[in-house]
Amino acid sequence: MSKSIKWILTGIILLFITGIIVYPRIKNRAEPGEEVAVSVPAPSQRRMPLSINAVIMKKQSLTDKIIRTGTTIPDEEVDLSFESSGKIVSIHFNEGTHVKKGDLLAKINDKPLQAELKKLEAQIPLAKERVFRQGTLLKKDAVSQEAYELVTTELDKLMADIELVKSRILQTELLAPFDGIIGLRLVSEGAYATPSTIVANLTKISPLKIEFSIPESYVSDVSEGTDIVFFMEGSNRMLQKYSARVYAVESKVALETYSLKVRAIYPNTNEAILPGRFLSVEITKREIKEALAVPSEAIIPEMGKNIVYVHNNGEAKSTEIITGLRTESHVQVLEGLMPGDTVITTGVMQLRTGMKVNIDNLKEE
Repeated sequence: MSKSIKWILTGIILLFITGIIVYPRIKNRAEPGEEVAVSVPAPSQRRMPLSINAVIMKKQSLTDKIIRTGTTIPDEEVDLSFESSGKIVSIHFNEGTHVKKGDLLAKINDKPLQAELKKLEAQIPLAKERVFRQGTLLKKDAVSQEAYELVTTELDKLMADIELVKSRILQTELLAPFDGIIGLRLVSEGAYATPSTIVANLTKISPLKIEFSIPESYVSDVSEGTDIVFFMEGSNRMLQKYSARVYAVESKVALETYSLKVRAIYPNTNEAILPGRFLSVEITKREIKEALAVPSEAIIPEMGKNIVYVHNNGEAKSTEIITGLRTESHVQVLEGLMPGDTVITTGVMQLRTGMKVNIDNLKEE
């Protein structure tokens, strides 16, 4: 078979196959009385209004606050130790109990000092008698002034020695320097103590101090007498609120953190709060009464402007606002909104002026 015949047969076969494929489509279009199906979206498939949440604007109190972290520290605290060295002969406190200022807490051996004190006190009558006799003789010009002053000096020296021994005896006693709660005992009776030996820790926790730091930019907002609120996690895992008052601010800024330490005082009359607790401190900088404010999430920054969308007869309408004070959750509106306006708070990035919207959740702000 020649090449030309092969090409002719191949062409015929291709034409036959093409006819089989195309013919049914041509027939369907050519048959009268039949309509071509056109896809038309059902009404339910047309664009539905956007579901949104909104708030009705009304005037409210708006507070500008500083939130810092801090800790509780004792009003007074000291590690107790003796002023002299010796063997501990008695301990007079129970661990974890309250003690009063001046209470005897512990004592070291003072027997040698007591013996020396008795020896010196036994010399007092004789020394006074000598002074009396020399004074009588001096009045009769029987002795010189120098002899009289010599026995007087000896009496004064004896009395000074007695006072010195008494002060050393006092150093063998450990007394409470202030009212407070004494901690765990670190020594036992019979131990040898030196001035570096810590017997126990004494703390005063009523009142209690609150210590925290503020950035240098807030220095003008916090001073002596400033009221603060602090929060701690309670036993029920809820934050408990307490009030305190600033009594001191550090005199210089820390170069490492560019902040100042601040201390406030809390009465803690029932001693329910212990030192060392972590807490959050809230400081009110200023409070604006009758302010109009929108939630922060409702505002869209756009070309240097602040835009919000309001609900107007089932449609969204953009409105430019002028803002004032900002808090953690709200922004004060100075111009652009009025009390009673319904501001959209969700889906704001999808909104356009004139878009149909449907309010799912409406509340008063």
